Amino acid sequence: MTTRDALDAAMQRDSVDDAMRVLIEREVWIGDTDSMSKAVHQVYCGLMADHDGPNDKDRDQARQLIAAIGQSIGTGARAATD
Repeated sequence: MTTRDALDAAMQRDSVDDAMRVLIEREVWIGDTDSMSKAVHQVYCGLMADHDGPNDKDRDQARQLIAAIGQSIGTGARAATD
């Protein structure tokens, strides 16, 4: 099932909660720079990190990942710079 198929199925639901449940069941997530930064920090820095939470490098990597995902699904997204 493609992302478009999952979104189409979610849009047919009566509530936001039902729509989100459909997306999660189909392993589609909605992420932003903050949530992706936390994930990058958790996966790549881990428990041995010399910092407690996401830093500027983690946020930059999150923006790049979001842009790469967008490009791979044809949105033409580019990494945003602050």
